[in-house]
This record gives sequence, C-alpha cells and structure tokens, in this order.
Amino acid sequence: MNPPPKSPSILELYPEQTREAATLLKQAVPLMVRHDIPPNPVHYALWYTYSQGQHAELNRRMDKTVNDFNTFPPETAVKLFREFVIRGELEEARAGQQQVIDLVDNMEGDVSGNIVHNQAYQQSLNQGLAALHEPIIDDLPNVLSDLQLSTQQMQAEQERFLQRLHAAQDEILHLRSQLQRAHLAANLDSLTQVFNRHAFTRLLEQTLASGHEGVGLVILDIDHFKQFNDQYGHPLGDRVLQHVGQLLRDLLPTRAMAARYGGEEFCIILRDCDGTHSMRGFAEQLRLKIQALRVKVRRTDQLLDTITASFGLAMAQPGDNLESLLTRADDALYQAKRNGRNQVFLATPQSPLTA
Repeated sequence: MNPPPKSPSILELYPEQTREAATLLKQAVPLMVRHDIPPNPVHYALWYTYSQGQHAELNRRMDKTVNDFNTFPPETAVKLFREFVIRGELEEARAGQQQVIDLVDNMEGDVSGNIVHNQAYQQSLNQGLAALHEPIIDDLPNVLSDLQLSTQQMQAEQERFLQRLHAAQDEILHLRSQLQRAHLAANLDSLTQVFNRHAFTRLLEQTLASGHEGVGLVILDIDHFKQFNDQYGHPLGDRVLQHVGQLLRDLLPTRAMAARYGGEEFCIILRDCDGTHSMRGFAEQLRLKIQALRVKVRRTDQLLDTITASFGLAMAQPGDNLESLLTRADDALYQAKRNGRNQVFLATPQSPLTA
C-alpha cells in the first residue's frame, strides 16, 4: 500500500522571515480593522494569507464576503480557514484514515478467505475419515491422494495468509509511527524540541486537575533577547534558543516537563517537588548553566556576549488553576527582572511575592 502524498506543513505554507512577515501583518491588520473583524487566530491566519496574494480564489471569496455583508461572518471564516489554510492537514488526516480503513478491510477479507479455506479443508478431512471407516476400501490410494492434495493446498494457503498478516503488521507499525510523528509535531516546538505553548497549557491543566501537591512552576525569560537579536541577527538568536532547549532537556528532573511558552520565554512544570528549596536549587542550576553558555559566530569564531536569564517560581496551592499559578510565577519573573535580572525570584503562599 503506497503512503499518501506528503502535504506541505503549516510552516511550509508561510516561509517568510521576520521582516517579510511583519510587512504582511502590517497589510493584514488594517484590513481587519477596516471591516471590524475580531483579532483571533483564525482571522489573523486568513488575512495574513490574503496579504500573501498567493491564493487568488481565497482573495476573491474574501472580497466578495466583505462586499456582500460589510463584515466577515464567523462561519465563513471557519469554512475558508479549513479550505485554504489547513486543507493540507485535513487531507493528510483523511488519507491516513482511509489507509487504516483499507488495511482493516483487507485484513477482514484475508481472514474471511482463510475461514473458507479452513472449512473446505475440514470438509476434505471429514470425507477422508468417513472413507477410511468403510469396511473395505477399494480406493485407498485415491483417498490418500486427495488428503495429500488438500493438505498441500491448505499449507500453501496458510503460508500466503501468514505473509499477508506480516505485511499487515508492517503496515500497522508504519501507520502507528506516522501517527506518533504527527502527534509529536503537533506538541513540540520545532526550534527548541521542547513542548509548545498549546501542549504546555494542556499538560499544566491536567497536572493541576490531579492535585496541587508537589507541583511547581518555573518561568524563565532570556534577558535582553531582543537586543541580542537586533545586534547579532535572528539565526544566532535561534541558536541561543536551541541551546536553552537542549539544557532543559538535559537537566529536567524526573516527570518534569518543559515548554517554550513564546519568544524567549520557557516554562517548566515540576511534579513530585518536595518544596521550594529543591525548586529554587533546580532553577539556580539552570540559571548558571545558561550563564555559562558560549555562543560563537561560526565564520569568525568570535565569542558573543554572555547569555543570562531571569526566573520566576511558584508552588501550586489548593484551589490553584492554570491562570492563578501562571500569574504568580509570572509576577515573580517580573520582580526578578526589576531587581536586576539574571536571578531567581520565588512567589510564596504567605505573600504575593517574597525575595
């Protein structure tokens, strides 16, 4: 069974670099404001794509919609988003589903055919057994010949059936691997290889739903990252983010989870944490490791500025939800920045913030 053709990913549909993307957004946002269109992700994606000008049919239908309604109905936005923005993902999902349907259908056919052959073989054995019970068997050689032939046929059919089962097993493993890769792609940040923001919020909600005991949240923000990007360029900035992502993967305690929350900000969910002392110790270790990073220009081997990060910490309390825990950790992060950056600040239950 041939795999479905590979559809371009969402990121492949939007290959623009930062400046090009900013230019397109400057075109898209005024269009949304002009037509009083809510600034949600679906609308941003549609009008960004509109500004690209690469889908004439999409632009025609969007123009017609705003001309006819003097607004942009939500149901139309969702329909166009599915048809033009995530069409490849939907087609790939449908193709994968059809692969599974075909595979199961073929397996069902193979099993049904094998049952028929088993029944025929059983009938042949019964006929041979009945003949052998006759008092006098004049045609014994032919009976044995028929049994031998039906046994050979059954053996050949079983071998073919086993081959088809092995092929089906290989196909199932392949489809499962595809599904696992797709699941990882949907949950991982492609640059840093830690969880993305969507996965992080889901994991933190699930963790808090299981109980607040031993749950800690660490938020870190790379200091002066915008200045670093402006001075050295985004490729080197990306390398810094990749190094931090690697440090997180290397240093994470058991059952902890790390995510890139956005830009240069990362979050770590600590579970089975035995208190603020161990959480602070982990954050300090990570802070020192980041400070020890050395990023060089590959062409000249020039050593760039030291990288530092600020940290905000919060332990979950009874009644905490995602928003309340994030807010306390985020407040602690900004207190660390106000105190001079490159330090760890802890929010405690006794007061909103404490050094």
